[in-house]
Amino acid sequence: MHILIIEDEIPAFEKLRSMIAVQLDGNFTYSWARSVIEAKHFLSSTADHSLIFSDIQLLDGNAFEIFDSIKVTIPIIFCSAYDAYLFKAFKSNGIEYILKPYTIDDIALAFAKYDTLFRSRTDLFPIKVLDDLKSALRYSPDAYKKQFIIKTAKGIHIVETKTMVMIEAKGDFCKLITSDGKTHLYSQNIGSIYAMLNPKQFFRINRSQVVHLPFVESIENHFKNRLLLSLRGVSDPVKTSSGTTADFRAWLDR
Repeated sequence: MHILIIEDEIPAFEKLRSMIAVQLDGNFTYSWARSVIEAKHFLSSTADHSLIFSDIQLLDGNAFEIFDSIKVTIPIIFCSAYDAYLFKAFKSNGIEYILKPYTIDDIALAFAKYDTLFRSRTDLFPIKVLDDLKSALRYSPDAYKKQFIIKTAKGIHIVETKTMVMIEAKGDFCKLITSDGKTHLYSQNIGSIYAMLNPKQFFRINRSQVVHLPFVESIENHFKNRLLLSLRGVSDPVKTSSGTTADFRAWLDR
């Protein structure tokens, strides 16, 4: 098996390579790309890859720049510190999405899925499997969260999703900030909450904040490839991370 590893951080690459070696008993070869340009070179010049492990934020851009410009028929296992790219990953031949910091068990499960889907035909990505994965992500509007139940010492509050201006991570909890200026603590992490929301309405602008499009009043350019957003009912502006700015622009322009 020949694997393409797309990872810009040397320690992360060494960790991933060693875990792959454990799973395959060392019986594999690999190419290593640290940038969009290097990955495009390997994919354009070499056709014998069986599997791709790919980080998303690279030295010179976003990994989806690779897969948007080159037709890839190889299954991809994405390894990222951000879960905001989950839906896009499965539209790019992704079969698994592993969040950093991952463990040897995470890699084992990813290989188990690969074995189930592709061991009998490693030369081509099965189109039916890709279609099934995409179909699984096509939720109807009714599938999205409409309200959150907040339990407090004083009783139960119902927060309607349509009134939420922003969600902000706060330790093991999240703050749900509503259009009436109130803040409600909800006992789930931001990734879990974000997965329940309509991606046409909500966007995770950085690791700790999700914004609701109807409440975005203005957007300004900010330094280091960031955007400054003013939200209705929120006193302080919020910023995209440099890694999510391009995707946020595309999300607005869809």
